[in-house]
Amino acid sequence: MLHLSGVLKKYSQRIILDIPDLKIDSGIHWLKGSNGSGKSTFLKMVSGIIAFDGNIELENTSLKKHGVEYRRLVSYAEAEPLYPDFLTGEDLIHFYNSVRKSDPRDSNSSIEKFGIGGYYKNPIGTYSSGMVKKLSLVLAFIGKTKLILLDEPFVTLDVATVQVLIENIKELHQQGCDFIFTSHQSPEMEALPLSSEMIAKNNTVCFL
Repeated sequence: MLHLSGVLKKYSQRIILDIPDLKIDSGIHWLKGSNGSGKSTFLKMVSGIIAFDGNIELENTSLKKHGVEYRRLVSYAEAEPLYPDFLTGEDLIHFYNSVRKSDPRDSNSSIEKFGIGGYYKNPIGTYSSGMVKKLSLVLAFIGKTKLILLDEPFVTLDVATVQVLIENIKELHQQGCDFIFTSHQSPEMEALPLSSEMIAKNNTVCFL
């Protein structure tokens, strides 16, 4: 499903991640690691947000050679999402629907599931951290992507929304969508049908 080969990421000549060869099959994968171990950097590389040396392929589509096609296959939600204060959630949802050529009825369903209908038309600058988190998850689930990357998705969510997220992940996985998570929340992750556990440690990522 996902293949990283010769992947190297540095910041100011300091090696953050060095992954010679890593193949991740379809499924739901839990990426563990301490703070600063490179988990978020790994997800940002796989999502195509930050530059790196080497290559990443998803479904035999190379990020370096076919970047636009690759990015259509991947969705990503950050641990602490930031959006311009003057935009509304509705603005971003319309934008994502347009770019991903998604049926607006699907995002309307997510708006209802995640309970953002009462405020998503307001400027994002008025949202709490939990409200912004819910919006980021709605955006992550827009479109028919192959791989969804979620960085600490359960942080700042209330108990009811955590359950909604878990059920949504299970449903999408049954439809053929794969997931890679980072999370310190063991009970929530253990409620999912995990395919593997990985760890970011010693400047690389490997299976446990």
